[in-house]
Amino acid sequence: MAVYEYEHEEEPCGLGKVFEITQSIKDEPMTQCPECKTPVKKIISITNINTPKTNSELKDMGFTKLVKKDTGVYENVTAREGDNKIVYRDKPETMPNLKKTISD
Repeated sequence: MAVYEYEHEEEPCGLGKVFEITQSIKDEPMTQCPECKTPVKKIISITNINTPKTNSELKDMGFTKLVKKDTGVYENVTAREGDNKIVYRDKPETMPNLKKTISD
């Protein structure tokens, strides 16, 4: 379930000019206010996206971060146990084992 914002196209009711409604992402957008039945429109809301900031946070979330050191040479700054710290473009055996972090 997601929270969506709607705005009254006419005079607002007790919900206010802009109000929030929890709906399934599969639901069609509302066209009428659930309280006063006047026309409403769905509005674009400000979103809050939390992105990891540190290499440790990336690693904890299952991401792999490679930092370019030279042509075809990368440092795996999120290396896990058994992973190579240095990755070479032309040596697939140096690539991180993604099966440790990706599952079906």
